[in-house]
Amino acid sequence: MSGAAGRPRGMAGGPGWLLLPLLLLLLVPGGLGKPTVRQERARPGAAQQQQQHHEDGPGFQYDHEAFLGKEEARSFDQLSPEESRERLGKIVDRIDENKDGYLTTEELKNWIKRVQKRYIYENVAKVWKDYDLNKDNKIAWEEYKQATYGYYLENPEEFQDATDRHSFKKMLPRDERRFKTADLDGDLAATREEFTAFLHPEEFEHMKNIVVLETLEDIDKNEDGFVDQDEYIADMFANEEGGPEPDWVITEREQFSDFRDLNKDGKMDKEEIQHWILPQDYDHALAEARHLVYESDVDKDQKLTKEEVLDNWNMFVGSQATNYGEDLTRNHDEL
Repeated sequence: MSGAAGRPRGMAGGPGWLLLPLLLLLLVPGGLGKPTVRQERARPGAAQQQQQHHEDGPGFQYDHEAFLGKEEARSFDQLSPEESRERLGKIVDRIDENKDGYLTTEELKNWIKRVQKRYIYENVAKVWKDYDLNKDNKIAWEEYKQATYGYYLENPEEFQDATDRHSFKKMLPRDERRFKTADLDGDLAATREEFTAFLHPEEFEHMKNIVVLETLEDIDKNEDGFVDQDEYIADMFANEEGGPEPDWVITEREQFSDFRDLNKDGKMDKEEIQHWILPQDYDHALAEARHLVYESDVDKDQKLTKEEVLDNWNMFVGSQATNYGEDLTRNHDEL
């Protein structure tokens, strides 16, 4: 899962903990299509890395996606600055929980967490019908396997490419392992909450070992059970042209030595990988809320007026925000 030469993939898109596993295929009930290879694992660790470095990126893409959610942020591309500011004002009114005219860091943190929660559960709702084929409000492992891998299992001769064949052969048992971990009652049929844990394991305590294990398996190319510095860098950067490494890669090598390799043995074990991708002392939403307040708080009173938010509207939404004209007409009890 290496990116092309340039910034690491985790720093180019939305918060890493929004990166759910991309499904091999989504099918209309009753049909099988040829699947394509997917991204192999959730990347919650990229969230911390991206948040720490996002000021180096172009514009405010990270802030928009953290504040609004990745899908919603895209839909503001069609809005004028005037429309963006108007809709942002309505968002500010909703974030202001106690209606005192100010947005505190806590209120912004709560909002960002709610946006993330909504994204996750809406994503599950979108794909649910594609897997719950018998409409019993559960997704059995066999239903998921058939919908996702059925074409591969029934037409192995069409997968002549060694890379594709290896990917499918590897992903099927990995998915089964993750599914069984998410299936807390062991009946091989996932409830909506269990299926959410399957698709978004980084959000559930009982799935953390799976997230760590999948990360290790994907980065540990020499299969020695550890991640060394070169494997760590290779997961983010492919020096295809053979030239000098960019400055950010050199910085990441220093990060590995100083902060990732805690016992200084030159490699990361599972415990160190967990500390990296699922840090207990790091709250993404709080860090982003503090950043937004710091950058927009003109009078430095540690809270934001609507005027301060709108004056810095391009940081919050810019030309990328959510289509709240439609969104505001919906029931927002979940937010």
